[in-house]
Amino acid sequence: MTTLYGDVSKTRANRCSWMLKELGIEYANEPFSFRPGEAKPAEFLALNPNGKCPTLVDDGFVLFESLAINLYLAKKYGGPLAPQSLEEDALATQWSLWAATEIEKPLLLASALRYLFEPQSENPEELEIALRKLSRPWGVLDRHLQERQFILGDRFTVADINVAAVLHFIPIAAIDISFWPAMARWLEACLARPAAVDARSVRFRVPRPATPRDIVAMFV
Repeated sequence: MTTLYGDVSKTRANRCSWMLKELGIEYANEPFSFRPGEAKPAEFLALNPNGKCPTLVDDGFVLFESLAINLYLAKKYGGPLAPQSLEEDALATQWSLWAATEIEKPLLLASALRYLFEPQSENPEELEIALRKLSRPWGVLDRHLQERQFILGDRFTVADINVAAVLHFIPIAAIDISFWPAMARWLEACLARPAAVDARSVRFRVPRPATPRDIVAMFV
């Protein structure tokens, strides 16, 4: 029995639902979504004392952190999504950590500034700073993909899911990445996959006026 805790439309659980669907694994979903400071159910804290989603329970094994969950699922269930060697395993981990450390926060902030506020309150200066921070890692990924179809080579793997799941805010926020054509081609191919539906349809529902920092805090 596999259970995924987290609302796939509002939390990083969409990354894990993508992976589970690619693997064809049936799972139950507990659509939790918590705002900062909101009380969490005791039974959920018993699984994940951080009180954050997603959390996976797989045949009694409990794991949190979305990218780690996906790496675990790939290794457990195998197939073409899984690393086929020690070197591929290391590279999949490398690119997953790279996306989380180099891209996630500035991209989330840029996306927030682009479209998340009611009324619209885009800050051009802050947006420019966030996009400037992204230009260097996007250049790294673009150069890497100029010579290969996917991150590890010619086949789609967990590495592509983990990195594309971080970058999925780009089309949602209508951020122009035409300057990085190899990355743009790769991201479009990844997000077009049927199993990526939850990553494509993610939405924010903010019940009160929010600042960019509020939005970032929801995912940290």
